[in-house]
Amino acid sequence: MSKLHEFIKNEGESFPGKTYAEELLMPVFNDQRDYLFHVMFDIHRAHVIMLAEQQIIREDEAKIMLAGINKVAKTDMKLLFYQPQFEDLFFMMEAKIGEEIGDELAGKIHIGRSRNDMGIAMYRLVLRGHLLQLLGNSFQLSDALLEKAECHKETYITGYTHTQPAQPTTLAHYFLAIYDVLQRDVKRLWSAYETVNQSSLGAAALTTTGFPISRDRTCDLLGFDKVIENSYDSIAGADYLLETSSALMTCMINTGRWIQDFLQHVTREFATFYVADPYVQCSSIMPQKRNPVSIEHSRSIASSAFGDALAALNMVHNTPFGDIVDTEDDLQPHLYRAFNNANRVMKLMNAVIVTLKVNDEHSKNMAKKSSITITELADTLSRDYGISFRKAHSIASYISKKTISEQKELYDWNIQDINIMIQEFKDVTLTEEEWKRIISPEYFVEIRSIKGGPSPKEVTRMINERKNTLRCQLDEYHQTVEKLNQKRNILLDFSF
Repeated sequence: MSKLHEFIKNEGESFPGKTYAEELLMPVFNDQRDYLFHVMFDIHRAHVIMLAEQQIIREDEAKIMLAGINKVAKTDMKLLFYQPQFEDLFFMMEAKIGEEIGDELAGKIHIGRSRNDMGIAMYRLVLRGHLLQLLGNSFQLSDALLEKAECHKETYITGYTHTQPAQPTTLAHYFLAIYDVLQRDVKRLWSAYETVNQSSLGAAALTTTGFPISRDRTCDLLGFDKVIENSYDSIAGADYLLETSSALMTCMINTGRWIQDFLQHVTREFATFYVADPYVQCSSIMPQKRNPVSIEHSRSIASSAFGDALAALNMVHNTPFGDIVDTEDDLQPHLYRAFNNANRVMKLMNAVIVTLKVNDEHSKNMAKKSSITITELADTLSRDYGISFRKAHSIASYISKKTISEQKELYDWNIQDINIMIQEFKDVTLTEEEWKRIISPEYFVEIRSIKGGPSPKEVTRMINERKNTLRCQLDEYHQTVEKLNQKRNILLDFSF
């Protein structure tokens, strides 16, 4: 027997070939079962209700159909496995509904629709759920950041630029910066939700249908915000996937950056943050170790979420503008995994931040070092003594270089030595009180009360404004979730 004949004998001569079934149909079936099962039945319910209301089918038929749909929907998903006689989960469930209500009525359920518009609607229903879950966890983390900021308005830390000590600020100022970036991520996720939460149903394969269906009714029953009007767009448009992927990727990149900061702050050398015991692990051989694995895992999981979202985005690239499998079964699990990992990151870092301890005294002492208040010397000379800022900056630069070369800190100098160095440039004499203010992180922060600055008064204003905004956002979020829950309850309990 030739190799070809042996291959064909093993594969079979009719659809599906053994390899096709094992490497494609079976994995796709498992994904559909795990991710799309419940929303598929919601779409069945909404479509049947609409068909009856439009008098395309009789109400008595619709009642029987809904009873059969509801019964099959209670199937234990764990017992479902790919069977070669069914191309996918959809056909298997149609057959099971047929066993309950007869093939004739089961066949009528598919009037005026296609697996094309149904499939897109299923993906959108699942994605909106994932987006809402990530938004909920993002709001929880947002609240934790604001609470920590409130506690640390006068916790002085070193601010860094180019990874080098730059200027003193406060931990509250730093946490608010993270918070504000997260709110822009939230805004992008909400935008993606608005794009996703639109109904493709009624587009059928591409050009709608000759039956007098109501696209608006199925849209309303399923809690979509609106119908994607152009039926071609309903099937061909994939920007809901791109926007979702992009929002997720941006969120994970932004989150990963401050997570990386946290891993520095918890080192013995930095020693700013102390991670609570439930979120550290000990070494198997070095008992002194407190490994911040919760933060480490969060960093790598965020990268994994980014990678899966990027994979989804790449799969849409250069695909034809129409119904195409590249944007369907093979792509969706990447996004579902990305959301799952993004939620893990948000939950882990929320736990870390809520229980985080801060070494206030140590961070304050570090904020006095590395000449990081020297900018205030230049400002004082310019503001109080009329020296041009460039000249004042030259004086400050000279003193900072002298401080470094002599391996000192600014607070090691006495005022006489400082005045001698200043007078090499200008005939100015600082008082000891002025010098104490210049080298003080507290004064440095307090005087920077310009809008958005780190002064406790300004930070307090920002925190209060953000708390009010967050309350409004949470109200909108809970209303959205409640609305969808109510819509689904109506759908599940619907009766003619």
